[in-house]
Amino acid sequence: DRKFEKKLQFYSKVREAVASLTAKKAIEKKNKNARRRQKKLKAYDLSTLTDFLPDLTEQQKQPAPAKSDVNCKSRQKLVLKESKQLMTVLSHPVFQSDPLAAIHQHLQSTQPPPEKKPGKKSGDDGKKKRKKKKSKSSSGVQSMEM
Repeated sequence: DRKFEKKLQFYSKVREAVASLTAKKAIEKKNKNARRRQKKLKAYDLSTLTDFLPDLTEQQKQPAPAKSDVNCKSRQKLVLKESKQLMTVLSHPVFQSDPLAAIHQHLQSTQPPPEKKPGKKSGDDGKKKRKKKKSKSSSGVQSMEM
């Protein structure tokens, strides 16, 4: 009986020691993880970039983009709307007479004017290139009509 009691006491001491060691290990692991996180935060500290980034007030003034969350009903509505628009474009007499010219004229009226770059002084070269491109595309259209 005495030996058995000693064994039980020994086992209880071992269990307590193991429990305390596992608790210490868990605490050390949490501390290591916290240190690791802090090191990562220091490594990814981008506060110096705030000088170069634009202010948030400019971004807030711009309207928010449309929701990218499209469900089935909204997709069906969009398809119906776009198909109606396509039918009106296809039935338009100007589009029927010359589709490419109609598309070109539509883009001219809806697109914003191109921004002029202050670095370029020779704007005439760009105009000449555009004229050449237009003449090539118009000759290509004529050859297709033949």
